[in-house]
Amino acid sequence: MKQSKLVIAIDGPGAAGKSTVAKLVAAKLGYTYIDTGAMYRCLALYAYRNGIDIKDEKKLVEALNTLDIFLDKHGKVFLNGEDVSLQIRSNEVTKIVSPVSAPRCVREIFVAKQQKLAQESKDGVVMDGRDIGTVVLPNADLKIFQVASSEIRAKRRYDENILKGINVPLEEIKADIEKRDYLDTHKGYGSLIKADDAIELDTSYMTIDEVVDFILKKAEALM
Repeated sequence: MKQSKLVIAIDGPGAAGKSTVAKLVAAKLGYTYIDTGAMYRCLALYAYRNGIDIKDEKKLVEALNTLDIFLDKHGKVFLNGEDVSLQIRSNEVTKIVSPVSAPRCVREIFVAKQQKLAQESKDGVVMDGRDIGTVVLPNADLKIFQVASSEIRAKRRYDENILKGINVPLEEIKADIEKRDYLDTHKGYGSLIKADDAIELDTSYMTIDEVVDFILKKAEALM
């Protein structure tokens, strides 16, 4: 059935370019963009800064319930009023975000927040993450499962880091990505899994514009 406003879910492994693509798709359609990964990264940053044991689920939940996380329409991320858009992308946060986001008690709180954001949006929604099409928005109108080889993803992350003044060796980034892939696919509730009705898109040799155009065409076919 044709719809004027869609709910679009984009899932995939780390450094697959989901956030960049989702942000552009949302902008082209005039939709609300929700970066769920940034939300988990805020908790990881808070835990890192405050010396919270990332294996202590009770402490993580207690911390989460005190955090004010705000995503503005320009893609900036605020934690308790502070712009942490760059800090949450640091290597220190990247290394711990998967275990921090793994406990079911943590994910359930975030999922409820993410579903509320989608429900409250007056426009269409584009949401990206690991479990959007399977857990957060299982009834999404369009589901994309965006993948790329670990080598390609590592080079993309390396290039992004250089532009931000972050210098981490390429091989270290690749090892971290592969480790996170394993953790993300073995965390149980909210694991990285392709939804049965998702379209798998290998972006290894596609430009960002080509990926965006592909998703826009799929979305327009449903409108």
